[in-house]
Amino acid sequence: MNSACVAPHAITMTDNMEKYCSQHNIDPSRLPQHVAIIMDGNGRWARARNLPRSEGHVEGVATVRRITEESSRLGIKYLTLYTFSTENWNRPADEVEALMHLISIAIERETPDLIKNNVRLTMIGDFDRLPAEPRRRLEGCFAATAHCTGLTLCLALSYSSRWEITRATREIASQVAAGQLDINDIDDNTISNHLTTACMPDPDLLIRTGGDYRVSNYLLWQIAYTELSFTATYWPDYSVDEYREAIRRFGQRERRFGLTSDQIK
Repeated sequence: MNSACVAPHAITMTDNMEKYCSQHNIDPSRLPQHVAIIMDGNGRWARARNLPRSEGHVEGVATVRRITEESSRLGIKYLTLYTFSTENWNRPADEVEALMHLISIAIERETPDLIKNNVRLTMIGDFDRLPAEPRRRLEGCFAATAHCTGLTLCLALSYSSRWEITRATREIASQVAAGQLDINDIDDNTISNHLTTACMPDPDLLIRTGGDYRVSNYLLWQIAYTELSFTATYWPDYSVDEYREAIRRFGQRERRFGLTSDQIK
């Protein structure tokens, strides 16, 4: 299942969005179209407070709500959150079970607010590997928010980039073997079109919280020219103000895509 690959909605920057950006010294003409976030530090946030790791994940859901709402107010079109990686299945069974339960509860609880805020929920990852209850609630939220035309919130669940690229390679190889695709016609676009993000633009900005400086098998193909932002702040403490500052700094960067500054000008 690839719920992210549906016809994208055309989003127009409204006067309210432009006014809101200006109020916070953000240039609406230099806003990232797609922000991807690695939400790291939930467990360490809890440990620093002598709490169970699960409490960090619960608090992290509140941050998801804040950042999603702020992204909508700013006029960002896509927000992709690294929610659960394929490697996370190797964590202790009780933690995995708690995370799946939390995801199920959070999806059902947040669905009315997503609809109210005109946010469409999608997902990338190995949907079939998820337990039955999260799958059921996700499908319900996908259907309930399908009509929304604002921000697209994409959860990377049971996702890793190597899994995704391997899956795409198998699909392409099958098409070649079946005579549906000439091997000499394979190019960058061929691969991009077989990824789970095929109907989304590549991220403009990748933010990682929690103090680590790596991308952890996340959107490796898609972030070839993405601007990177790292912060030591644990995800539960990540504030709207810090998020806005990352957006401001993005707007000040020169994105050359392999060209020179003179060529860009």
